[in-house]
Amino acid sequence: MSEATDPWLIVGLGNPGPEYAANRHNVGFMVADLLADRIGGRFKRAQKAQAQVVEGRIGSPGPANRRVILAKPMSYMNLSGGPVSALRDFYKVPTDHIVAIHDELDIDYGMLRLKLGGGDNGHNGLKSMTKSMGSDYHRIRFGIGRPPGRMQVADFVLKDFSSTERKELGFLVDRAADSVECLLAEGLERAQSAYNS
Repeated sequence: MSEATDPWLIVGLGNPGPEYAANRHNVGFMVADLLADRIGGRFKRAQKAQAQVVEGRIGSPGPANRRVILAKPMSYMNLSGGPVSALRDFYKVPTDHIVAIHDELDIDYGMLRLKLGGGDNGHNGLKSMTKSMGSDYHRIRFGIGRPPGRMQVADFVLKDFSSTERKELGFLVDRAADSVECLLAEGLERAQSAYNS
């Protein structure tokens, strides 16, 4: 069982490089960037993993204040597990103190679902993480909806959000970041009842 003093590893999943920055598949990076802004940190290259990290604290002063390592794997989505497990080992983070923030096809655009454990639902980033360290980590699933018509899933997730979606994207990324803070401060059940939609 994890101790209250154990650090949390918050992982935004995405692909490195400017050509991917605004893709649907990179919404995890977007949430991680916002959380880094909130704690006043800047991502730097990790020494022990192929990732960028920011260390800091989330939550108001007192018992709910949590030490966090925000991370963006720089390995491409389908190889995320290696960098995440290297960071877990380096920072000595229990697996149930790891949170993966990722895009989710089976949820309507902008909806959130928080959960602990479970399958990967065909998501290559989760598949890689689960292969590296088991499935007992938290997930913040950010809905992107299904591709329109006959568009292939791979094409859809590697496209930028549409102009209509972008109108709400800032608000939705903000809400996803709020859900991370709630999860750490108040636990999964409270965060689920507040943010699962």
